[in-house]
Amino acid sequence: MINYFALTINEMGIGKMELAVIGTVILIFPILFFLASKNLDAKGVFNWMMEKPEDWIGRK
Repeated sequence: MINYFALTINEMGIGKMELAVIGTVILIFPILFFLASKNLDAKGVFNWMMEKPEDWIGRK
């Protein structure tokens, strides 16, 4: 006989507010990660450096 063991969400102490926060993060994080990684690649940094050479560290 196989016994499966699992805790319900209520037994873990996770309420509706925590579930809402977890769900929001799960939906928003991949989108923001994609946008940030697209802008932080080597080509993006190089383009930023060429647009604003006065802002480079050590220039001032």
